[in-house]
This record gives sequence, C-alpha cells and structure tokens, in this order.
Amino acid sequence: MAAVKSSSTGSNAVTLVELKHSLVPSRWEDTVRTVGIAEYREAAVSLAHAFATDDYAKYLLTSDDMAGLCPEEKWKLHVDIMAYAVASHYYDGLVTTIGPDYDSVALWVPPGKSLNSWWTVLRSGMWRLYFQLTPEAKKRYFDEVIPLLHDTKAEVLGDREDDAWYLAFIGTKPNARGRGYAKKLLDDMIQKADADNRLVYLESSSAANNAYYKKFGFEAKREIFLKRGRMPVCLTIMVRDPRPLRKVAYPSTIKKFQLVPARTG
Repeated sequence: MAAVKSSSTGSNAVTLVELKHSLVPSRWEDTVRTVGIAEYREAAVSLAHAFATDDYAKYLLTSDDMAGLCPEEKWKLHVDIMAYAVASHYYDGLVTTIGPDYDSVALWVPPGKSLNSWWTVLRSGMWRLYFQLTPEAKKRYFDEVIPLLHDTKAEVLGDREDDAWYLAFIGTKPNARGRGYAKKLLDDMIQKADADNRLVYLESSSAANNAYYKKFGFEAKREIFLKRGRMPVCLTIMVRDPRPLRKVAYPSTIKKFQLVPARTG
C-alpha cells in the first residue's frame, strides 16, 4: 500500500509517494504452507466463502425443516461445518493454504488415515452437528452422505485405498480467484504423491471443476448422487494415478576434457 501526499507551490504541484512495508509475510502470496490449529477458524471462513453457492455444501442447509432458519443462522451453521472439517483434518490429516488471507485452502487425508476416530470427532467439534442439524439434515449427513462417500471410495480404489491421498475440500475465495492459488495447492500435493507413488482421490461437485481437474491428470471414474433433496446433487468421482518423476539420463561414459590455456596476443 502506498501513502500519497500532495503539496502545491504556485503553479508547481508535487506528489510524494511513501511506500510502506506490509506486515503480511510476502511469501504467503506464492508459497503453500500448512495451517495450524490456531488458524483453523480463518481457514474455515475462507472455505465457507468458497463454497457459499456450491450445491454439495448447501445440501445440508436446504432441507424443508431448515426453512425456519434465517440467512444469518444458516451462514453461521455453514461456517461451523467448515470449522469442524478444518479442525478434524488438522488433527488427523493435513490443511494447506496459500495467499495473504487464507485465500485458498485444501483439506487432505493422508494414505491409510481416516477422520472417524472418536478422539478426532471430539476434539474437532464435529460431534456438535448431531445437536445443530435438523432431523432431516442429520439423516442427510449421517445416513446418506457419510456412508455413500465412504463406500464409494472403497469400491473405486479397492485394494489401493490405503495408497491414496484424499482431497476432501479445496476452495478459493471469490475475490481471490484467477491468481493460480488452487493450482499451486494441487501441484504441491501432486508432487508429493508422485514422489511416493500415491494416488490422489477426490469428489467433484461441478462440471466446470471436472474439466479443471482433468488438466492435472485426474480421470472421472463414476458419478454418485445425493437424493434426499428436491433435486439430486451429482458428485463426480475422480482419481489421479501417480506419474513417475522424470529422470535425467547421463551417458555411461563421460569424456575427459583437457584444459587449454587461453591464447593471448
């Protein structure tokens, strides 16, 4: 940010621009970093904005028995759901972000891990959903969403399930889109997955996102549907197989070079 000061003497006008150093670490603009538990609320608010119009994210909040909640109450519950998700991934997974204000956030579950332990549910606050959701919303979440996602992942990956990174959420705030933040979050994990020969698994909630993920090597495996709402919500299951890192080939014999003094004169 610059502070601008203007002064005028006679017919001459001078504008002085004073450049001020920002306290926001400059590396946050283009470096992927891990989110700590002290930052989970900020990351959750960012994801809440990123998924504010997403059909999957709205699925729990659009049941008929939610009609009595005002928009502010629904927004608070939406943020709470994201907060529990961020916290649970901090405890048993990985939360990454990029941008000066948690502009893009990704929630990852490492290979062989799950977020279902009672200790994670307790610490993350996820247990509160049982008391915060309406009866229909609880049926959608506990009886439909969780079993469907769990069973589909097991069916699609089979005996490779424990070898896959699971991308549960990735989102960029509307005012920060177009800066390549999501690409950097994906590239960061894809490089790790390739180095360890791991798959990457995700559920995509929009056709536009499907095309985006295909650019990173993801392939659509199947579609699943959440059917308790008035309109079904489609999720596309996508998987990226690991790609071997490129190796530089060196010749088997290396020629010896003789140093020759530079000629002068």
